[in-house]
Amino acid sequence: MAKFKKTRSVIPGFGLSFGITSAILALVVIIPLCSLVVFSSKLTLDEFWGIITRDRVLASYQVSIITALIASLINVVMGTVLAWILVRYEFPGKRFIDGLIELPFALPTAVAGIALTNLTVKNGWIGQYFSIFGIELAYTKIGITIALVFIGIPFVVRSIQPVLEKFDHEFEEAAFILGSSPSHTFFKVILPEIKPAIFAGFSMAFARCIGEYGSVVFIAGNKPYETEIAPLLIMSELQEFDYSAATAIALVMLIFAFVILFINAVIQTRSQKIVSGIA
Repeated sequence: MAKFKKTRSVIPGFGLSFGITSAILALVVIIPLCSLVVFSSKLTLDEFWGIITRDRVLASYQVSIITALIASLINVVMGTVLAWILVRYEFPGKRFIDGLIELPFALPTAVAGIALTNLTVKNGWIGQYFSIFGIELAYTKIGITIALVFIGIPFVVRSIQPVLEKFDHEFEEAAFILGSSPSHTFFKVILPEIKPAIFAGFSMAFARCIGEYGSVVFIAGNKPYETEIAPLLIMSELQEFDYSAATAIALVMLIFAFVILFINAVIQTRSQKIVSGIA
């Protein structure tokens, strides 16, 4: 009878480590998410459908999704450019700018919202120049988009930057030797390599922007049917002690976020299979 040799784990105490990790994950993620399902299950299907399809709720979904989508697309372009500059060029203050990318993670969202509002109002440093042309930034969807761009940009930069750093320059040099132009080399050689990272950064930024509250609530103006975001509507329902309605709206946002992350996971898996097949 064949004897199986037990392989020693690289990490000592794997069972204990895995148990602690699972417990923390359950307390921080799984249990709070399950509570949404439990509270929502108290509603009948008709009541649940009636809450999430109210005109005001649908309008808040629309504002959140459209502004988050536009902000994420802007971040894809800006984040790719920023990552490219940080990886490919050396210049004074590079380390400072590289560290500044993390500012939206460290800065309290309420502080970011207040600062952006002060900058974009009619008499603000930035808003005063746009007001000359009759363009209002604060208390409009434009202001919401600006706040979401600020919040989402680190996700894109930090997703693309490591891939660019590990990119083999020999492929790029080979393309130049064969007579390829810089733009053609980027779109045919470099872009396919960083495309999975771009999708990952976009999906994470999109999921974060949809649920953002602190940095948006000050600059949005919170006008029902115009600039009211879904997280604000959830807070309004909680303040009115309508927990069932709040959890129903939150559950829809949760499902939408899971769909985004699932699509990203599928794209990443297929990309890895393609790369493995080529290798």
